[in-house]
Amino acid sequence: MLADLPEGATVLAACSGGADSLALAGALAFEAPRAGRRAGAVTIDHGLQDGSDRRAEAVVRTMVGLGLDPAGSIAVTVDGPGGPENAARDARYGALDDAADRLGATAVLLGHTQDDQAETVLLGLARGSGARSLAGMPATFRRTSGALYLRPLLELDRATTRRACKAMGLDPWDDPHNIDPAYARVRVRHEALPALEKALGPGVAEALARTARMLRDDADALDEMAARAYSGLETSEDGCEVAVRLEGLEGLPRAVRTRVLRMAAVRAGSPPGTLAAVHIDAVDRLVTAWHGQRHVDLPGGLRAFRRSGKLLFGPV
Repeated sequence: MLADLPEGATVLAACSGGADSLALAGALAFEAPRAGRRAGAVTIDHGLQDGSDRRAEAVVRTMVGLGLDPAGSIAVTVDGPGGPENAARDARYGALDDAADRLGATAVLLGHTQDDQAETVLLGLARGSGARSLAGMPATFRRTSGALYLRPLLELDRATTRRACKAMGLDPWDDPHNIDPAYARVRVRHEALPALEKALGPGVAEALARTARMLRDDADALDEMAARAYSGLETSEDGCEVAVRLEGLEGLPRAVRTRVLRMAAVRAGSPPGTLAAVHIDAVDRLVTAWHGQRHVDLPGGLRAFRRSGKLLFGPV
């Protein structure tokens, strides 16, 4: 992935001090100078545990010892909608976006592994979140802030990162949250995946990650079709954030139509993290099974409704 970045680019590793991100930081410190890139790292102090500031300082010392420069920690406040996991994720990405901008970084590297990908796919399957969720985490993505993120370890399992840390003489930190069964991802990691391995044999995580790669290709193609359809259907209506013409929308394949509806809802201001399949299904019924129902309430204080040959999205 470094070879795809401009010569002399600054690349940051997001490092929690755990085995995955520590192995990533060590690999970046070794490879970047040889590739003509500048390597730095950032750790995020979520403030969720006693002594988290001291832990962040220890991670910074390790990063400096690897030769990463710049290297530092950022303290964030974890609050907001969607539960503690979503709030922590939002705070973390916000801090990484700011760090990339402040330090002039071309890209930020994340230490997610094949095991993380398998867990993500299982969680999406359990939640009935559709193909985009089952496609898992992309290897490359760009945030609305403009920050580019890369996941170079998605093809490696978690055991490999531990072996890499041992080979580099690095002592990873085991976050107690990673064994707390209060979190759904922890239950998947320590209960669901081992049960599947026992029942179906080894290689389940690898198979799930492979499925995610194939589904991502399909989801990308459908999203591209939906974006083209949306651009041809979008119109305007006074008092509404977004309006799309019903003519042409009704005849789209369901896989494309529901993506257009989700796109419209998000553009109108509905938060993507809380806009669920059940909401989109209800909006779809306004298009394909309308019997005079008045509206569908959506997250973010919005509602969708029909009027004058249009599907409208506006404030409650």
